[in-house]
Amino acid sequence: MSEAKPRILVVDDEADLLTVLKIGLETEGYDVLTATDGEQGLSLARQFMPDLMVLDLMLPRMDGYKVCRALKFDDRYKKIPIFILSARSGETDRRLALELGADEFHSKPYDLRELVARVRTRLAARGDRSAA
Repeated sequence: MSEAKPRILVVDDEADLLTVLKIGLETEGYDVLTATDGEQGLSLARQFMPDLMVLDLMLPRMDGYKVCRALKFDDRYKKIPIFILSARSGETDRRLALELGADEFHSKPYDLRELVARVRTRLAARGDRSAA
């Protein structure tokens, strides 16, 4: 009777980044779903209700701003923490992402250990199931 692992959804169109994040988060005991465009990411978020989402801003089919807004302005999904992970590191991008409901903004390149630590801290603060 093992407890379900916290589920993280990672949405990014860079295959290498998806692989690194997926392996890094799975190593820490998380169940990881991935999507390569905004529409797929939004669909997976609505279908699986992840415990946390890591979202790029520059995505095909629907950008990360629209995905974030669609989730954060819908009562069913607004409690999903969203971490923006983007190469767009300007203050305007950061401010807009946070105004649209993102919980944190991380610039690429990023430190995987720090990002995983922030994920762990955020999930613990929510009182979610803890990773193994």
